[in-house]
Amino acid sequence: MKLPEPLLLKDAAKIINAEFIGDPEFIITGINEIHMVEKGDLTFVDHPKYYKKALNSKATTIIINSRVDCPDGKALLYCNDPFEAYVTLVRKYRGFTPSNNLISESAEIGKGTIIQPGTFIGNNVKIGENCIIHSNVSIYDYSEIGDNVIIHSNSVIGADAYYFQKKPAGYRKMESCGKVIIGNNVEIGALCAIDKGVSGDTIIGDGTKLDNHVQVGHDTKIGKNYLIGSHSAIAGVTVIEDDVILWAKVAVNKDLIIGKGAVILATSGVDKNLEGNKVYFGVPVDEVRKKWKEHAYIKRLPGFFENEKIKEILS
Repeated sequence: MKLPEPLLLKDAAKIINAEFIGDPEFIITGINEIHMVEKGDLTFVDHPKYYKKALNSKATTIIINSRVDCPDGKALLYCNDPFEAYVTLVRKYRGFTPSNNLISESAEIGKGTIIQPGTFIGNNVKIGENCIIHSNVSIYDYSEIGDNVIIHSNSVIGADAYYFQKKPAGYRKMESCGKVIIGNNVEIGALCAIDKGVSGDTIIGDGTKLDNHVQVGHDTKIGKNYLIGSHSAIAGVTVIEDDVILWAKVAVNKDLIIGKGAVILATSGVDKNLEGNKVYFGVPVDEVRKKWKEHAYIKRLPGFFENEKIKEILS
């Protein structure tokens, strides 16, 4: 998330009650969790296992719970609970703001767009021209929707990321400050859920079509002209390139890349990166011809075990 205006290091330290190492006038331009950081961003780290990754990342300001050497060109903020400090900054700059209207006064809605009764449109939402938003859709704050988009009833755009930190006392919620960006000529079926990014954006490319009951996780990037069958679920931080087809009930694990033009047949489970322009099937997924051969061999197993010689070997 980019800040509405630059934040000075000394002011960030005051907000989270932390000590700092670096120029008090050092500028922070964004807030991002470690997977999404860019130059100018602030991030956090609270476990020695990840200190090196955070300190060597593109982030230029790091909240940390140990006194370490500050890398050149960066700044550090010391506090006992970096996670809570990070969440405090997120709440300050993009905390939850209640809405008193079904359509927020700050929402921007393009010419020719139809909003059916019962739909909720949150703060700072942008919707393009000639869209149809059917009844009882919920579009959360800061979501952006292009032109000629259709969203069917009871879908939710921009709900919080499913992202928690486990502690002995229970789970702590990582507050989401990203958003959902939907391109032009997209159609989203009924009862779909597209989660906002934790700190970056969840993106649905131009021309993509979602069937009913589809889940898209936080920070996932979906390309153009992508077809997703009903009851499919895509975990967070996944990249799906253009012209991919997922048929019904496909499950995709997190942090994966599915190449351009790949086709994944119904009821498959994707647990690894997939090359483009191939057809896949199965749990775990593999190239379809290989998987069908495996199924054919499995069907022959009962006869194999009935063979008298095999019985003798196994006895």
